Amino acid sequence: MKILVTGGAGYIGAQLVFKLSQTPGVEQVIVYDNLSRGNYNLFISSSNKISSGNVTFVQGDLLDSRKLRKVLQGVDMVYHMAAKVATPYQDVDSHFFEQINHWGTAELVYAVEESDVQRFVYLSSTGVYGAGKKNKVITEDTEPNPRTFYAISKLRGEEHVARLNKKINTNIIRCGNVYGYSPTIRFDSVINKFLFEANFNNRIQIHGSGKQSRAFINIDKVINVLSGLVSKEVPSDTYNLVDKNLQVLDLVDVFKEIYPTLEFIFINQHLELRDLKVEREGKLMKYFDVPETDLKDEIVNVKELSFAFSSQDAPVIV
Repeated sequence: MKILVTGGAGYIGAQLVFKLSQTPGVEQVIVYDNLSRGNYNLFISSSNKISSGNVTFVQGDLLDSRKLRKVLQGVDMVYHMAAKVATPYQDVDSHFFEQINHWGTAELVYAVEESDVQRFVYLSSTGVYGAGKKNKVITEDTEPNPRTFYAISKLRGEEHVARLNKKINTNIIRCGNVYGYSPTIRFDSVINKFLFEANFNNRIQIHGSGKQSRAFINIDKVINVLSGLVSKEVPSDTYNLVDKNLQVLDLVDVFKEIYPTLEFIFINQHLELRDLKVEREGKLMKYFDVPETDLKDEIVNVKELSFAFSSQDAPVIV
């Protein structure tokens, strides 16, 4: 099988490429990425060496329709991971997200429609649901109601991808807030950001009251599910992929256990920010076993893998 991974040098994409390169039956993995975030660790990482020699890299943009059509020749399966990500500027400039997440996805879908690709996986976001009602848990049957430019652009991307449903096997995966270690780790997502601040500043910043809930999932679980789609027959549909629903204050409690002297400050504490709880046992769980794990153990593992300094020895970021 020949697989194309757009955004394959990114936080999640690089880990997926490592996994696919070791997956039986995968003959070639093509990484298609414009390296706009400066993610070069895919090429230099010592922790996840690609040793099978079946990975190739193509530097290109999603809006380059000619290059997309060329790189799709002979490809059997596409993982579309490339995107302008939400944090920290999800509501700054709509054009910023529309160009890639919306129209870039459209260009890729047009190219796939003219190719021999048989499977398509699109990594979307639970952010497309917007805000849930108090104490209400989101399911795949919940009508999307995106509230940010980022989420709007991801939903519009979904609409283009959905055109493929009747032609090839197509899975739209709405992923929760991802955390965990990767050689291309992002420290702008909630848990990873808290970990960086706790380790180097011994202080974390909490926006709003801290009572807002989010749906989270560890990157290892995301990769296991995504790579599993190579061999599992999962019907064309839209699926949620989450693991834990946690309040920000729940996260603070865990970080206090790891860093006993940790300080935390509230910014605009009077604000009640939006809730987004997502049902863990969604439709995708019929096909995959996603075991429950301890958040503290996971965060400690990320800490040990990520930082050269311990919290006692770490230089303070001024």
